[in-house]
Amino acid sequence: MERAEAEAIYDEGREAVVAVLLRMDEQIARLEKRVAVQDERIAQLERRVGRSSRTSSQPPSSDPPGKGTAPKRGKDRSGRKQGAQDGHEGKGRPLLPAWAVDKVVEHWPPGCGCGHVFGAHERVGVGQPARHQVEELPVMAVVVTEHQCQRLRCPDCDQTTAGMLPAQIAASCFGPRLQAAIVTLSIRNRISRRDVVELCEQLFSSRISTGTIDKILTTAGDALTVPYADLLDRVRGADALNMG
Repeated sequence: MERAEAEAIYDEGREAVVAVLLRMDEQIARLEKRVAVQDERIAQLERRVGRSSRTSSQPPSSDPPGKGTAPKRGKDRSGRKQGAQDGHEGKGRPLLPAWAVDKVVEHWPPGCGCGHVFGAHERVGVGQPARHQVEELPVMAVVVTEHQCQRLRCPDCDQTTAGMLPAQIAASCFGPRLQAAIVTLSIRNRISRRDVVELCEQLFSSRISTGTIDKILTTAGDALTVPYADLLDRVRGADALNMG
């Protein structure tokens, strides 16, 4: 913003200045949030780049040259051992920003070393707290929804009529998210049908058979036929292709 523009806004009065400041504050908040998201993405990419068969469950065959093999340890010319020295402050797992935290649990010291016991009214933090984050999966279990088709008797003809299930509900006993998880496990992760049955029972408390898994995979394949053909035509007709 140029000085002339700022002076023009100032001449318009207090409300104009307040409105501009509020808009600027909103823009700053949005930019800060974008920066935080980008920082987290960069941190995830850095962690992904540093993965190898020694630091994750991936096979040694997937390691790039020079990774995965244990480095030889020894001493340098000064006689010190290689790597971090005693007393060196290590780099721990980077903390997520406050907006990405779902729950905060505060731990207050019960008392001081001199014998003083802190009361609830004395819980006024001094400086920044020491932060430790724990990532955990929520309790996962399928939500069972029962659809009841109620019957009504017509007062005119005395006939009984029952409600009808919507087509998308009547088509399967499993919802779209659970079906998507089954397709991902079977196709993307190449897990056998029997193992998927076991995983669904252990992870989701869901009862399913290998025959039902085959049916879900067939349905998913049929649903993707048209999008796949459209994507293939777009790729073949593209001026340039970039392979990642």
